[in-house]
Amino acid sequence: MMQREPSILMHGPRQTLLAAALALGAMGAAFAQDPHAGHAHGQAQPAAPAAPATMQGMDHSQMQGMDQQEIQTMDGANAPPQDAAPPMDHGDMKMQGGSAPPDARDPHAYSGGYQLGVGQYALGDKRQLVMADEHLFASVLVDRLEWAHADGNNAAAYEAQAWFGNSYDKLVVKAEGEAAHGKLHEARTELLWGHAVASYWDTQLGLRNDTGSGRPGRNWLAFGVQGLAPYWFEVDATAYVGTSGRTALRLSAEYELLLTQRLILQPRIEANLYGKNDPEVGIGSGLSNGTVGLRLRYEFSRQFAPYIGVERYQTFGNTADMVRTAGGKAGETRFVAGVRVWF
Repeated sequence: MMQREPSILMHGPRQTLLAAALALGAMGAAFAQDPHAGHAHGQAQPAAPAAPATMQGMDHSQMQGMDQQEIQTMDGANAPPQDAAPPMDHGDMKMQGGSAPPDARDPHAYSGGYQLGVGQYALGDKRQLVMADEHLFASVLVDRLEWAHADGNNAAAYEAQAWFGNSYDKLVVKAEGEAAHGKLHEARTELLWGHAVASYWDTQLGLRNDTGSGRPGRNWLAFGVQGLAPYWFEVDATAYVGTSGRTALRLSAEYELLLTQRLILQPRIEANLYGKNDPEVGIGSGLSNGTVGLRLRYEFSRQFAPYIGVERYQTFGNTADMVRTAGGKAGETRFVAGVRVWF
């Protein structure tokens, strides 16, 4: 009788130990082929990819049920999901703007269908908004309208200025004179064109005429500046060129010191210079005459203010000699009272 070969099939614990030994043998063979195996490099190494033959033999319908994170490409990277959205075509994108919808309201029309320049509420073609420097204004300032008393003689004097125009260009009229015993002894009238050249400063160009009772008239070409100097000094400086080579220069300045909101003290100074002697009108060359005054006024309003004051009038040089020769005084002190009016 022939003896049967012992069976290699084992059951129970022995079979389990054999399977574990075979698995360890397979892992050893894999580590032997890969010299870098076992080096973690700080991360767990991905599992070895399946053989191409195995992948080809796999039913792709079963892959849809697998977890997407378990599906890997041949290089170990995760494969994109099967239901991923196709790449976006940027050519199909449309930016905001373009043509307005057919039923859009006219952006140039008013609410309710009204339009500018058409219908009941039309404003017309004329521009409605006008700035302040485009308006025309007018003003009259009578700075001195007064009665003066000196050595028993009384006289009336005035100084006024009026202008019409805008903030940059204006027509200016200046007038100053003195009358006594019913006669206008001397008067100065200027017609000027003023143009703003800086803040608070105007240049002025025009004509001047001098006249008076018993004296010949004189005409001048005038050019000067007028404005508000630093520390609020009102300054007026004008040069003149007359006939027969005559020249002249007039300077004046005044300041307003507010003692209260209504009580104002106003010092004032004026000087006249001439380039040559003019005996017919009693004017000598150089500094001809000057006036220094002090007036105290009370403003019932900005437009009406009575005042009282005192001033000193003095002639100099050749003019003083001409006055003395004619039997007059070279200078005098005057007490004045008057009103300042502005409108």
